[in-house]
Formats: sequence, C-alpha cells, structure tokens
Amino acid sequence: MSFWICQTCAVEHAEKIELCAICADERQWVPADGQHWTTLKEMADAGYRTDLVELEPDLFGITSTPKAGIGQQAKLLRTPAGALLWDPIGYLDDDAVRRVRELGEVVAVAASHPHMFGIQVEWSRALGGVPVLVAEADLSWVARPDPAIRAWSGTEEILPGVTLSQPGGHFPGSTMVHWAAGAGGKGVLLSSDTVFANPDRRSVSFMRSFPNRIPLSAAVVERVARHAEQYAFDRLYGNFGTRIDSDAAGIVRRSAGRHIGWVRGDFDHLT
Repeated sequence: MSFWICQTCAVEHAEKIELCAICADERQWVPADGQHWTTLKEMADAGYRTDLVELEPDLFGITSTPKAGIGQQAKLLRTPAGALLWDPIGYLDDDAVRRVRELGEVVAVAASHPHMFGIQVEWSRALGGVPVLVAEADLSWVARPDPAIRAWSGTEEILPGVTLSQPGGHFPGSTMVHWAAGAGGKGVLLSSDTVFANPDRRSVSFMRSFPNRIPLSAAVVERVARHAEQYAFDRLYGNFGTRIDSDAAGIVRRSAGRHIGWVRGDFDHLT
C-alpha cells in the first residue's frame, strides 16, 4: 500500500491532499511556496539514513539525517518485558528496523501528540503490526487509518513501570511517559514538548504553539505541572535532543511558576 509523507511535518497520509491539516493548524505552518509531499522511496533515493544512539541504559534516541520534517528524536525505551517506540520519526529503513529489533521486542508505538505521529503506522508494520496508541482526544488528526491504531485515554501502564498519561496542554491529548526505573531508579519523564526542555538545561516551557509563539494560559500550565508532580522523576527528556539531567521535577515546578507569573502580569515592571 502506497502512502504519502508531508515534507514539513513528516506525518504519513493515506492520500495526497491539498493541505496537511496538521501543518495548516495554528500550532504548525505551511511553507510559503505551498504544500509538498514525498515518499519513503524518494527519501531513500535522496540519501536519508537513520541513526541510533544510547542516551542512558535502556533508553535510545533515533533520528534521521537529513532530518525528516520537524526532525524529532524518537525514543526506544527498553524493559525486560518489551520496548516502547515513542514519538516515531518520519523515516525508516531496513537498517533502523534491524537495530531496533536487536534491542528487544517492541510492544507498542506511541506519540505524544499529532506533530510527532511521523510514519507511526509504517513503523508498526515494520515491527510486526504492533499496536499504535493514539490519544482518543487527538484521534481525528490521524491521516492514515490502520487496524493497528488503538485509541486510549487517561492513564495506561503500557509496560511494568512505564506509564502513559495525558495532561493535555499543547494538544488536548498531549501525552508523556513516566519511566520509574530510569535515571538509575530516580525516574525519567519523557515529556516531548508537553513540557519542553529548554536549551539552557535549567528550565522548561509550556506552549500551545512553539513556531508561532502562542503561550498556554496560567490555569493550563498549573494543570500540566500538577499532573507531572504525581510521578517521581529526576531527569526529563524533550523530543529534540534536549534534556534536564537532574532535579527535573523541581525545575518543572519553578518553570511553571515563572510562566504563570509572566502571563498573569507579575513581572510587567520589568518590561
């Protein structure tokens, strides 16, 4: 079965349509010269390749060179009971599939929100048809339906000690992963850009749109921060290679307070 990939966000589509709805939304963007589509074959012919690196024991990052679409770093989280592929990138090749399989059996593919869907169905098929978990609140953004897609909501322990949960925010179904055994047992939060790890490595951000600079309200930021606080974690990974190495839970709380103060007007005297 053929499918199309949006060149801007690298999300798979069953059909080539006038505009990718994800990119036409206010949280993303369509290039000035219009919509462009590609295929896996075209990308392979253009020299795309995949790279897999160890981030810490049992956690691996997967990227493509050149970057596919938005260019996220997917995560492969390995446990004794199986592995989770998180925020799948918009490209794969035989070498990537082989290396992922060598690290263990993938039991599910999941994305934090529609910008990170990538070619999730194609990854599922390459890994034996494993379930693709999509937040029920964001199911309407799926542009390549497939029997592997399974809607879910709330909280789900996908593997022992690996919990998906939905604080919302960036999208209504925005999801993060808590990995209890990560960071040497101190806990890891794979927060994608629901809680975005900033380049300074000492703060995080909360936004409705990152490219178009639309902030979330104080109430929503507080909700997201409180949701994260139900989990114990010392380290946090974003979806573009950024991370908070330690005291991540404290940094999330302090950053939420800073955001809330600015949108509430507490610091207007500094402007």
